Amino acid sequence: MASTSKIEAWLGKRGVKVDDIAEIVYTLQRPYNASLSMKECEDSVRAVLGKREVQYVLYTGIALDELAERKLLPEPLQAIMENDESLYGVDETLALGITNVYGMIGLTSFGYLDKVKPGIINQLNIKGRHIHVFLDDLVAGLAAAASARIAHQDPKAQQYHLPDSP
Repeated sequence: MASTSKIEAWLGKRGVKVDDIAEIVYTLQRPYNASLSMKECEDSVRAVLGKREVQYVLYTGIALDELAERKLLPEPLQAIMENDESLYGVDETLALGITNVYGMIGLTSFGYLDKVKPGIINQLNIKGRHIHVFLDDLVAGLAAAASARIAHQDPKAQQYHLPDSP
């Protein structure tokens, strides 16, 4: 697995730690996996963070948030970002690039997380001196993908076998 230290540093600079995301993953998967540990959730988050395509999405979203904070975006994009315009939707679309890494279960989890906004997602969503238009959704995408990864790897999951012919 690729090193995640650089992307973890980028997230940390914005107030997000791997264990913040792992807590959300744990909450999502614990009802289906009684033996799940926080360590497994942290490992799953890091596995998702180790994917280059995920890192590229994160770099892009974080950079846009930072540029908006420094008022360096052209209008009307600057105003849209400052107001976290509800119809913007590009932030969710970018986050789906992370969510889809582990399939459809990640998509349903992302929708739930985007609506409920648990933990660090809610903290990032609160308007203050920082702009996290992208980051709150990217963190939801990370948690959804890490959760889906755990679900896909559950050895207790029911296995179905296709017959040789229909």
